[in-house]
Order: sequence, then C-alpha cells, then structure tokens
Amino acid sequence: MAAAVTQAQVDLVSLNERRAQERTPEPTVVVIFGASGDLTKRKLLPALFHLEQAGLLPQQFAVMGVARRPLGDSFAKDMRAGITEFGGVKDGDAKLDEFMRKVSYHQMNFDEREGYIALQQSLQQIDQEHGTKGNRLFYLAVAPEYFADIMKQLGDHKMAQPEQGTVHCIIEKPFGHDLESARKLNDDVNAVFREEQVFRIDHYLGKETVQNILVFRFANGIFEPVWNRNYVDHVQITAAEEIGIEGRGPFYESAGALRDVIQNHVMELLSFVAMEPPISFGAEALRREKIKVWRAIQPINVEDTVRGQYGPGKVKGVEVKGYRQEDRVDPKSSTETYAALRLTIENWRWAGVPFYIRAGKRLAKRSTEIAIQFKQPPQLLFKDLSGNCSDIQPNIISMRIQPDEGISLRFGAKVPSPNMEVCPVIMNFNYAEAFGTNSANGYERLLLDAMIGDGTLFAHREGVEATWALLTPLLQQWADWKPTGFPNYAAGTWGPKAADELLRRDGRTWRKE
Repeated sequence: MAAAVTQAQVDLVSLNERRAQERTPEPTVVVIFGASGDLTKRKLLPALFHLEQAGLLPQQFAVMGVARRPLGDSFAKDMRAGITEFGGVKDGDAKLDEFMRKVSYHQMNFDEREGYIALQQSLQQIDQEHGTKGNRLFYLAVAPEYFADIMKQLGDHKMAQPEQGTVHCIIEKPFGHDLESARKLNDDVNAVFREEQVFRIDHYLGKETVQNILVFRFANGIFEPVWNRNYVDHVQITAAEEIGIEGRGPFYESAGALRDVIQNHVMELLSFVAMEPPISFGAEALRREKIKVWRAIQPINVEDTVRGQYGPGKVKGVEVKGYRQEDRVDPKSSTETYAALRLTIENWRWAGVPFYIRAGKRLAKRSTEIAIQFKQPPQLLFKDLSGNCSDIQPNIISMRIQPDEGISLRFGAKVPSPNMEVCPVIMNFNYAEAFGTNSANGYERLLLDAMIGDGTLFAHREGVEATWALLTPLLQQWADWKPTGFPNYAAGTWGPKAADELLRRDGRTWRKE
C-alpha cells in the first residue's frame, strides 16, 4: 500500500518549484562578441545547451554570435559540432535541433558604426521572432584592446541603456595589466554600463569545488572553530599546469604568470579560504568580506617572491621545448612562466600565518589545490612510535579544485599490530564518486547568474583594483630587476629551486603532489 503524501512533502515540492522559477531568467538574447574564437565553441555554447537540457533557460531565448569573419551558415554547424565534441552531448539529442534554430550569426567590424546599426536591427528582429522582449546579455569574448570600442558603440547606439528591456554585460579577463590600466578599463566600462550591469567573469568561480569552499567552511560546525591562527600553521595554494603557453606567445609575453593566474584565479581562491563569514551569500555581502582580505594583505617584499621560466624538458615522457623556443616568443625573454609568493594577512584571524602561493606552466602535473596545514599538538606522545612510517605528520585539509575535484583530510592512525605504531592516513571525498560525473564546464552557473543579474560569483571593480593595488608594486620591482638565470627550471619539474628555499627558510616544504 502506497504511503500517503504528507503536507511537508507537498510543501517541499512547492518550494523546489519556486526556487526553479527564481533561477529561470527572463526572455533573453545572448550576444557573443568574438564568437569565432575557441571559447564560444568549446565552452559557451556547450554551457548554454546544458542549461537548455536542464530546463533552466526560458522558452523565449536566442544566441547571436558576432565576429569579423564571414562565417554565414557555417557558424551554426561549427557550434553544433562544438556542443557534441566538447559538451558530452549526443548529436541525436532531441533538444539539440530546437536549440540550434535559436542560434544565428552577425558579421561586423567592432569599430564600425554601420555594423552596430545592422546589429541593432537584427536583434530587434530576433525579439519579434523569439519573444525576447529587448533583454540582452552581451558577452565580450574578445581581446582587451577591443573593449573600449565595443563599449562606446553599444552606448552610442543606446543598446547599453535601452528604453525597453534589461541589459547585462560579461567581460572576460584580463581586467587590465596593472592598477592604472584596470582603473582606466573600469572607467570606460562604467561610462556606458552601470556597475550592477557588469559581470567580470573568472571561470574558476564557476567550478563546484570553489563554491564548495564556502559550504565546507560555513555549513559544517567542526571546521570553522579551528580555521584561524590558533590552529593553522600555514596555507598553500597551488595552480599548476602541465601545458605550455599553447600558441599564445604574444599574449603571454605581455602577461606572465603573475598577471595571467595569480592576480585573478589565485587571489579569488585565497579570499574564499581567508574571508570572515558573510552575513549572507548575496553579492554585496560576499564582496565586502573578500575585499577586506585583499586589503589586509601586507605589501609584498620582493625577497618573499620567486620567478621562474621553463626550459626544455619532459612532460609525461615526451620531450617539450622551453619557453624561449615557443612560437612568437622573444628568444631572450624575461617573462615569468612560474611565480611563487609568501603573503601575510594582518587581521585577527590570520596574523602570523603565512600563505604560500605558486602558479606555473609546464610543471610536473596539472593540479589546482588549497592545502591548510595545522599545527602539531604541543606534546608529541607518539614521536618515537612511528614504526615503519616517517615522523608524525601534521593534519592537512586539502581541497582539490582540478582535475580530481574533492576534499581530503590527513590524520594519524594506529597501525593494526601488537605494537603502538602511528601512520598518516587519508580520509577522502571525491566529487565524481559522490555525485557522479558532470559534463558541466563551470560556465553554466556563471552564464545563468549573469542572465538573472546575480553578481555573487563575479569580480567587482573594487575587488579588481584591490588586487592590482597589491601586485602592481611587485610588478614594478620585477620590471626594474630583470632575472639573470632564465630558464631556471626544466619542463616537467615542480619549478625553480629558489621556490623550495622560500619555504625552507621558514622550516616548511611544498606539498608533494
């Protein structure tokens, strides 16, 4: 006999339906500038189709790609191929044909007035055909040098502040290359769009494990009480990649590891680990706590930094060339492909706790990880009883962002035997094992949030300028003090030896991956 449905169950279903409705955007056209690039094919269109599959897009929805190349009908075919190849979607998916009928293409030069007049007319036609009511999400998947032209033209043609409809705008990093340029870019953007319309995207913040840092800390009563200087010895944040610069020589020559990864990805991770509990998970409350962390970081002493550049070596047994031999790279380049920093946060929670961060190309493996190492207990009762194990090891909470998303805890346990032997063991949580594999790429959540107008997981101009204010003086010191020993680590290793010394002088070592 079937159990009766309780009122609580009915209320739960009703609550879930209301939440789903709250997370469904208004009718919208997503307009992607620079749509001929790989980002659209590999990430954006697959992400939008995943939202369609999940029933999270409105019925009145369309996508328009905008680029300079004359692609015509081949654009939709190429995007369909990207959805199936990179999105884990079967070509025969019942929703795919319907979704592709909502995808169109507009050819124009980004600096020509006539192209925007034609674009506006095309968007008005889409409004009529798809019922999108003048709502727009502009996505600038273009090089930073095109930002100002596109912004100005959208403003001049009243597409940024229309009489009817809601407009949001996503900007891809980099958000400037130093504090002055970041302020100039922010001024250019805010001359056209109000700050609440602007969504500076960092795809790391779309990753489930990054969002889970906040859940791990604030939804579990056993961790937050020890998340401070009284119990934590130090924190390590690693963003390591096996790959080189992947043909992006000119970009990387002007960027380097500090600008490319640390100013954005790593600083965001650091803020999630170090922030105080926000009063809510609303955008403003979260932003306020992150900015407090960045402003509490003390000025960086150049002696607490290490730069590196990879030379030839082996990655997974395959010979690879050094950075200076990469295409369109200066053979005498002094651009860093590796950076390590020692940071201190002068506030009540973290005073005296060093944060060690490192990021680099052509390292031993791909790994993005946050490791919180705890202090040893004051009396090591078992220090002479480790048996076949090494010395008693400190407790470590490791949060793996990629590639094997999960969280692990290292602690000591007694080895089964008549003797008292203690060895470190790992308690491991793996996302894929717990929740199944996920074809999402992180852009799904961010695109959905931007359409809704939720800026919680996006960078704000105040935060961008705060991190540049911290790092620009270091970049200036590095520019004045050119490295003499480049390349100083072989591809396929864990970076320069000086990075090991950075921790060794404090009596610590980098985690072995």
